Amino acid sequence: MSNLQLTNSLTRKKEVFKPINPKKVSLYACGPTVYDSPHVGNARSLVVFDVLYRVLKILYGSNVIYVRNITDVDDKIIEASLKKKISIEEITSKVTKIFHDNCKSLNCLKPSVEPKATEHIKGMIEMTSSLISKGNAYENEGHVYFSVSSFKSYGKLSNKNLDELKAGTRVEISNLKKNPMDFVLWKPSGSNDPGWESPWGRGRPGWHLECSVMSEKYLGKNFDIHGGGLDLIFPHHENEIAQSCCNNNTKNFANYWVHNGFVTINKEKMSKSLGNIISISDAVKKYSGQVVRLALLSSHYSQPLDWNDELLKSQEGVLNKWYKLYTDEKNNLTTIDEILLDDLNTPGYIAKIHELYNAASKGNDSKKIKFNQACKLLGLFSISRKEWESFKKNKISLSESYIMKKIEERTKAKNNGDFLLADKIREELFSKGILIEDQKGKTIWKVK
Repeated sequence: MSNLQLTNSLTRKKEVFKPINPKKVSLYACGPTVYDSPHVGNARSLVVFDVLYRVLKILYGSNVIYVRNITDVDDKIIEASLKKKISIEEITSKVTKIFHDNCKSLNCLKPSVEPKATEHIKGMIEMTSSLISKGNAYENEGHVYFSVSSFKSYGKLSNKNLDELKAGTRVEISNLKKNPMDFVLWKPSGSNDPGWESPWGRGRPGWHLECSVMSEKYLGKNFDIHGGGLDLIFPHHENEIAQSCCNNNTKNFANYWVHNGFVTINKEKMSKSLGNIISISDAVKKYSGQVVRLALLSSHYSQPLDWNDELLKSQEGVLNKWYKLYTDEKNNLTTIDEILLDDLNTPGYIAKIHELYNAASKGNDSKKIKFNQACKLLGLFSISRKEWESFKKNKISLSESYIMKKIEERTKAKNNGDFLLADKIREELFSKGILIEDQKGKTIWKVK
């Protein structure tokens, strides 16, 4: 079998993946900040790193440790709590539950560990103290800042020097900083905000610090793969590298950085101001988690993906076809096609599944087994054919009695020789998702 290759954002080239220790292959992916329902942009990261996890598990078995964190202390959570007038505990537990429901709908495997930031405050205080003692951080009025100038390699992930970063990025302005690019490790908390006692007073950690502490606890000071969305390269991942390498005296933090591209909605950026943010919950209700998952994998993970009804309807059509050859046999793949090993080329792999489907449709049983295995490797076929048909029926807004009434009207029109009306009724039902077929003197209907 060929080796897995991944595009490494750190070196900006495709590289053969070589784990530090094949008996402990480590993957960390940035999870959600639980202040609002996750959207389809978040779903892309979820699904991409779930596929990578599945591939690694086939290659390295139970030796893979996948960590995906939950950020449950953050300024966005405090803002959402004030705006919605509900407690922080209520908002974080509610959104975490929605997130877990979304993961289930999208058939994402559970990570090996799912740490919460609030469970690791002690480690965050320890890392902050350590960075101060090493001269990489300083305290000012209860705030602790990382000194960016103390890390000579700052900017290596985003491939920019400090001047470029200053010019092209909005940074938090504060007269407490020695340098505008310095970022917060610890900040004071108001009396109503979540906070923990520390050497610098009652406060809470900065976002970047959280991931550094959690990844180190479960994966070590230097681990294999760190993943996330393209928007996290700067400042989040850049800052993680700086604080971790300085604290641990290591040259590298993660050896491979994998980033997925943005999701746009009908060619526009997703934003609250445009009102075009689509939650995962709404997407899976309308199209099913299977369709959403296939749509998210239809473009290469590193490329942009445009989310639109045409894409979703097309993927729904593909799954309607593929489910005709579904089997519930528990045959798992033990080898992976080279196409998928080539930088998780899911569009190429989906094309291969189409080929397997065509061969299996001609009665080739071995190809049918391989077809099902290939679908399941991508996390598809997570529900049975019966459940798939049931979902499609439930999705239709038309009642069965209405459909039968329309079929009777069509039969009557045909008997009267009014074929124009009969065709019109067929087209009306088709436009509403119902396909009718005349078989042996009877008319049957099914969800298209």
